[in-house]
Amino acid sequence: MNGKPKRFALIGVAGYIAPRHLKAIKDTGNELVAAVDPHDAVGVLDQFFPDAQFFVEIERFDRHLEKLRRKSPETAIDYLTVCSPNYLHDAHVRLGLRVHADVICEKPLVINPWNLDQLAELEAEFGNRVYTILQLRLHPALLALKQKLDSGRGKRHKVQLTYITPRGRWYGVSWKGAEEKSGGVAMNIGIHFFDMLMWLFGNAERIEVHERTTQKVAGSLELERASVAWYLSLDRNDLPEPEAGSKPFRSITIDGEEVQFSEGFTDLHTRAYEEILAGRGFGINDARPSIQLVYDVRHAEIAAGDHVHPMLKK
Repeated sequence: MNGKPKRFALIGVAGYIAPRHLKAIKDTGNELVAAVDPHDAVGVLDQFFPDAQFFVEIERFDRHLEKLRRKSPETAIDYLTVCSPNYLHDAHVRLGLRVHADVICEKPLVINPWNLDQLAELEAEFGNRVYTILQLRLHPALLALKQKLDSGRGKRHKVQLTYITPRGRWYGVSWKGAEEKSGGVAMNIGIHFFDMLMWLFGNAERIEVHERTTQKVAGSLELERASVAWYLSLDRNDLPEPEAGSKPFRSITIDGEEVQFSEGFTDLHTRAYEEILAGRGFGINDARPSIQLVYDVRHAEIAAGDHVHPMLKK
């Protein structure tokens, strides 16, 4: 990276996704100066930024960032990365804007679509940007697929999405199992797939939900250029070979042909950071369609449809 390293702070450093962000900050030649998490099992910092200040209380972290800002432009943070639970994203993005930092937030940016309007107002008020991680849009195989699809825009496609990622009993006890905190199964494991589908095939014109429980959700979508049957599940018994282990099963077919993109995920967060640092990151309006879609899925009535995913016919 050219120029002086950017100064980062990070919320949620003990979480599952934080190491990808820590690696991206380091790989892009930047510096983490502070991190916070109510859980103190954060030895991961030793691999990346052992000298970063660490806090277990968000109030003390907030005060530290404000102190750095007021001390001088050289000590203020440039970016705040948000890796906290979904329901806290909105508040933590606001914290970053208040200390005059650009914000990089894991998906989903927010759970409820109307919060995006308020963040956009704050973005304009403080003069800083809010970015989100939509890493599938940067996957080489999917970029090639989009180019191919865009060259034949007149054609309508038939798509089938299946994503089964087994979770144990802990999931229901954690914040992820509470719909008001995670946004439910469709938000927690599906948001990046819904974003990908609309990026490839256009916005949603009609939505049906055929099943929705704490473990799975399924339905159909009519997008501008595709009809989609989709199935998302946390249930190990839905795996093609449930006895073979807990490795996720991911399948997308377009017009009966399997799309292969299982590899190439390792450095997508770093690619996302490279784009953000170059001023080309994905912002509030990029995140809006998929957040609205998942909100609609969460509140739709269960309906019988004629375009039902094969998993529901078993």
